[in-house]
Amino acid sequence: MDVVFKKIHFKKVYTMNRKNINLSTAFLMLTGCVFLNSCFNTSNNATKEEVSAPTQKITYPSDVIPFMDKFKILLGNGKHVKDLDKFEEKDFFYTAMDNTGSWVVYKTPNSGVTSKNSSNTRTELQEKREWTPEQGGKLTGTCKVMHVSTSGDARVAASYSTVIGQIHSGEGHENEPLKIFYKKFPGHAKGSVFWNYEINTEGDDNSGRWDYSSAVWGYDMSVVGTTKDEFPAEPEDGIALGEQISYEVNVYKGIMYLTFKSDGHTTKTFTKNLISSEYTKRSDLPEQVKKMFVPIGRDGIERDTAYKGELVYFKQGVYNQTNGKDPEKNMLWHTGAATYGGDIAKQYEKGSYTEVWFLEATIGSGTPPK
Repeated sequence: MDVVFKKIHFKKVYTMNRKNINLSTAFLMLTGCVFLNSCFNTSNNATKEEVSAPTQKITYPSDVIPFMDKFKILLGNGKHVKDLDKFEEKDFFYTAMDNTGSWVVYKTPNSGVTSKNSSNTRTELQEKREWTPEQGGKLTGTCKVMHVSTSGDARVAASYSTVIGQIHSGEGHENEPLKIFYKKFPGHAKGSVFWNYEINTEGDDNSGRWDYSSAVWGYDMSVVGTTKDEFPAEPEDGIALGEQISYEVNVYKGIMYLTFKSDGHTTKTFTKNLISSEYTKRSDLPEQVKKMFVPIGRDGIERDTAYKGELVYFKQGVYNQTNGKDPEKNMLWHTGAATYGGDIAKQYEKGSYTEVWFLEATIGSGTPPK
């Protein structure tokens, strides 16, 4: 009986233990499945979240300044673009933020691909419409110059400067009745704002053309260094890098009205007749021109009607005036700046570029002066 009981008891225990083992195994398998399923769902959910996460919205220049449909652009790498809606090109034409809002950034190196009639690079808008001075037009801009080339020749008038707005002729000699400049010598905290008028040379030969420069804040273009590395004194009423300025170019019935504003500075206004010249005789040449241009053979006179009846257009952005050409061949426009073999990234790294930010700008018809 004892033996039978033990056998029955052993079989019962063995059966119970086997059931327990099976239950435990099942429990472990179930737990594992739940765990794996949980992991899969978590991973799947993460993937879904990653896929469905909203992409960061790009702010384009055309979002900041809506008039981009009125312009095309030439970039510092030589790229021409006609449709600027939702367009940007990193390193040349894009947007940036500061505590005042979004700005359009124009940036270009000392050496890159230039337009056919220039040695200077630009990332600059060109108005698609052409108009005559008699028909008129208006361009405004609120901007701050963030950087100009830190290399150049102090004796050369164009060194360390950039153009931030223009009127350009589209026919004839294709001269420029207006160029608005910013220039700052290395080591100075403040730079100068000035504007140049280029004569529309009489006759077919344009080699005698010259500019007359008018100071807005700081110096005009004629103030240069005494040697390659010696600079004039810093202008007392100058404009610092990053300091906001505004300009208005209003051409109405052949007369150009210019207004320049900046907080903490006196507002400046100028008037220039674009359809009747004041430089029709050699004796009309200003002393500034005799000092700057006559020594390099630029002593032309202007046609009586200046730019009357000639198609022109606005330009805005950054037109770098600092190039790598030999100053000894032209002490006005050849700045001898560092260009690092045209390597754009290296130029940006070494300060051989110019950069301007625009907060606001408008374009439209000329209006009667106030």
